[in-house]
Amino acid sequence: MRYELKTSHAQDVKLFRDRGTKRSYAALAILVISAPLLTDDYGLSQLSFVYIYAIVGVGMMLLSGFTGLISLGHAAFFAAGAYTTALLEKNGLDFALTLPAAAVLAGFLGLLVGLPSLRLTGIYLTIATLAFAFIVEEVLARWQDLTGGNDGLLLDDAIFLGITIDSEVRFYYLAAGLLTLSLLLAANILRAPLGRAMIAVRDSETAAYAMGINVAFIKTATFSVSAALTGVAGALYAHKLTFISPEQFTIFLSIEFLLIVIIGGLGSLHGAVFGAIFVIILPQIVMLFRDFLPTEIANLPGLETAAFGLVLILFILFEPLGLYGIWRKVLHYGKAFPFYKKNTFKREKSFLRGESN
Repeated sequence: MRYELKTSHAQDVKLFRDRGTKRSYAALAILVISAPLLTDDYGLSQLSFVYIYAIVGVGMMLLSGFTGLISLGHAAFFAAGAYTTALLEKNGLDFALTLPAAAVLAGFLGLLVGLPSLRLTGIYLTIATLAFAFIVEEVLARWQDLTGGNDGLLLDDAIFLGITIDSEVRFYYLAAGLLTLSLLLAANILRAPLGRAMIAVRDSETAAYAMGINVAFIKTATFSVSAALTGVAGALYAHKLTFISPEQFTIFLSIEFLLIVIIGGLGSLHGAVFGAIFVIILPQIVMLFRDFLPTEIANLPGLETAAFGLVLILFILFEPLGLYGIWRKVLHYGKAFPFYKKNTFKREKSFLRGESN
């Protein structure tokens, strides 16, 4: 992998690297805005799901990709955002008010879950977040007077600042706008001292302590921000489906969220978007290939899960930097062609670490 050489702090914290990057993002913005003219309602619906999952991916990337904490409980924060907006809108509140309420509640739950991270690390922290997800799922199923239990809740069209989101086009623009804000928030966090401290904690907690970083604050703050973003995505998800129930927020959803950052590429906000695209598209690809498979295999209920597992293994073995790593290699190949070297994209077989945590 090729990394860009930076010679000053000001260069390192720039939001856009150069004019070429600005032009690329401007072209991407034009493409996103014009998408309703280029595709039908089904295509817009799938893009909306990509944006919702990408918002979760941004939160997961801050937690796992930049702070090094693994969570299998983000389905609980997703559910918190969905149920918060559903219950508040039943009382007549505007989506512009229920959306930040969903973020605040999910962020508070993230703060509570982040507290065990002060004493737990590695697989033990992962198990703690998994237990939290199971607890939330049971609460949603048992507290029927509030959540409707397994019968679920129906939602009406969202009303955002007096505008009824009653079409795919309007919902698409709402989801795209919230994803843009989430990416800008995450990018500015990473440019700030908080982001630098997150990366320091990820690389070595011992070194972070030695530099005077408040590791406890960084961990809990990251959990809270990550959960808040996931809550925002959950509020959008509830209105996208117009129906929510506890069966939609299981451990398998948390695993999907984790796959977004692993397959997209840990340590990159671009990877959050790439991973979301992949997670949404793969089931469609599996459905297409079912027609070409033998009947015995095509009718297997776990075919989609097996495909996810196979792809994950392949990425871990051959491209640990995920889809973003492939994207960087393609860009570098285009810039270097035809003067690239034979071993430009060869991955190192061994790594040297200064210490073990």
